[in-house]
Amino acid sequence: MSRVSTNSALLPEEDLAGMEDAAEPETSKIPALGAAERQVVAIFVQLAQSVGAPRSLGEIYGLLFATPVPLSSQDIVERLKISKGSVSQGLRFLRTWGAIKSVVVVGDRREFFEPVVELRQLVGGFIRERIQPEIDLWKERAGVLKEKDFAASGDEQRKVMAARLSKLQTWPGRARTVLPVVARLLG
Repeated sequence: MSRVSTNSALLPEEDLAGMEDAAEPETSKIPALGAAERQVVAIFVQLAQSVGAPRSLGEIYGLLFATPVPLSSQDIVERLKISKGSVSQGLRFLRTWGAIKSVVVVGDRREFFEPVVELRQLVGGFIRERIQPEIDLWKERAGVLKEKDFAASGDEQRKVMAARLSKLQTWPGRARTVLPVVARLLG
């Protein structure tokens, strides 16, 4: 697999796909992504994908992180060359997770965005919006399982499963206790 090198950091070319230094028309006010910006975007794409989030979320957050000025949704569409729908949905998710915030740019009626760069806020938003609902579902599913559901198993297997079910039913509560501590430690 070929790799792109910038400042000795190596990232796969597929992580940088669609973000080439394309020649911008003379009339465009939006500059193409530079090599350093592409690398930052690739870092956040990789991070987003590692937690099961869409690539576009990583691209959008990475661009906002790598850009010193707030950007409008149209700026993001033009810089990343992704659809308006993907940008709109991505901005909505990132705002819900507390990863971005709206800012006012004097003299411009459009909505502009900048990243939240505090790790505690990012982790807290991710836990609240992505992890907590999964824990709630996990607790609900584990709560309906009973030892009798394993009646076809032999006595020894039923005892093992009863002990495991008991453990499984305590895990969501423990996760609820541990996750806020993890968020505080990271912040």
